[in-house]
Amino acid sequence: MIGMVLAAGWGRRLRPHTDALPKALVPVDGDTTILDISLRNLAAVDLRDVVVVVGYFAEAVEARRVALEKKYGVRLTLVHNDKAEIWNNAYSMWVAREHMSDGVLMVNGDTVHPVSVEQAMLEARGPEVLLALDTEKVLAEEEMKVQVDASGNVTRITKLMDPATAYGEYIGASLIEGSAVPRLADALQATFERDPDLYYEDGYQEMVDRGDKVATVAIPAGTQWVEVDNAADLARAREIACRY
Repeated sequence: MIGMVLAAGWGRRLRPHTDALPKALVPVDGDTTILDISLRNLAAVDLRDVVVVVGYFAEAVEARRVALEKKYGVRLTLVHNDKAEIWNNAYSMWVAREHMSDGVLMVNGDTVHPVSVEQAMLEARGPEVLLALDTEKVLAEEEMKVQVDASGNVTRITKLMDPATAYGEYIGASLIEGSAVPRLADALQATFERDPDLYYEDGYQEMVDRGDKVATVAIPAGTQWVEVDNAADLARAREIACRY
């Protein structure tokens, strides 16, 4: 199994921080960036072969590659998304499909969370596709919301859901076994071919609609994490990242 970070995005709502950097390289704790935290977490659970999907200002990640490999004891493979500035992230995950055949623990490059998330996912390893959920947070319109069946498998995943009907929020961390990768890749391709503005989470919904099981695991109670989309999120990230 490898680690993977989706770090191709621009982060328009974080300008001017992202005028010349991808969102994953925005600092959240001194010189420590979101990508630093992702790599540190993956290394801590001994996932040292890491694919980073790059796009917007990919050269900024490339310039730091050697230093990041040395600092965290990882081997980085950069996969370029040539449509990062015009398409959504269903395509970002799909372009890395050939690297996922032995399984992958994937994290979003704009999410700040402690290593307890990766640990919880690996402890729950077994289902072919496993999504990490925050089941405590009070949800609103922006979150990627999830409904599940009695067994905890996803029935619906979308931002376009009444928050009151959701079981929890998907926090941007997935564990995908190699056996599921061909079906996931096909679902992702169907998703971005239908609408390039769709999310990779819509690919998970495509899998569910086709009859696949997508399981969930709740992150540890009280986990402090944030998806960094705007200035308020960045302030929150800088408040909590120093505690990890």
